[in-house]
Amino acid sequence: MARAFLKIVAGAKQGLNVPLTEDAELLIGRSKGDLILDDTMISGQHAKLKFKDGAWQLRDLGSTNGTMVDGRLTREATLRPGAEITVGNTRLVLLISTEEETAADLAEQPNPPHAELAWLLEEELVELKGSPERTGSAADAIGQDLRLPPGLNALVEVVAGQDTGKVFRFTRGNVVVGRKMGEIPLSDPEASRRHAVIELFGREMIFLRDLGSTNGTFHNGRKVSAARLRAGDTIGVGKTVMRLNITL
Repeated sequence: MARAFLKIVAGAKQGLNVPLTEDAELLIGRSKGDLILDDTMISGQHAKLKFKDGAWQLRDLGSTNGTMVDGRLTREATLRPGAEITVGNTRLVLLISTEEETAADLAEQPNPPHAELAWLLEEELVELKGSPERTGSAADAIGQDLRLPPGLNALVEVVAGQDTGKVFRFTRGNVVVGRKMGEIPLSDPEASRRHAVIELFGREMIFLRDLGSTNGTFHNGRKVSAARLRAGDTIGVGKTVMRLNITL
């Protein structure tokens, strides 16, 4: 069984997590819907999200300013884990935690997927209560510190390129990869200044997103705009290749 939710990473209600259920549609709008966002660029009834044929489907409802998925304007799209949805000035990321492990496997893990999901939902919602709604650009959202989930120790090791042998340990939940800047500063001239971001929401919820780089971002050798990462996966930026390691 998979558990899914939308995380608002920029715009109205930034920081809020919205749980999704497979048997109910989620209507997004400014004046009507299940998720109401105070954003003048969003239509009254803007878009609808529903689970169909084993995947999450997003449909624009004839909005004035359109709906984007991973930076592309779309009327209808099938979403993959880590997909970024933009409605007006609000950006949301689809997070999915799969629970394929056996009960014995989960018992051995210090923070099993369902526990990580519960921690994230409760922590973020508590922080939001009593606080004014926050707005900001995509760059602002990426720059804000996302706490590293409890018990999650992660790092990337450079296995190819000018920085081969370097190890970068994660001390926060959102890590920017860039040319001589960010939490993972690379010497690679083919890397953009702000090339990609790795976001850690839990052991089973680690995502890689390209930040509009010039030469693209690669996951296990395949060019992607967004992808879900697992331990041992490789991340390609320019001529640099890094491997993700997760330790207990």
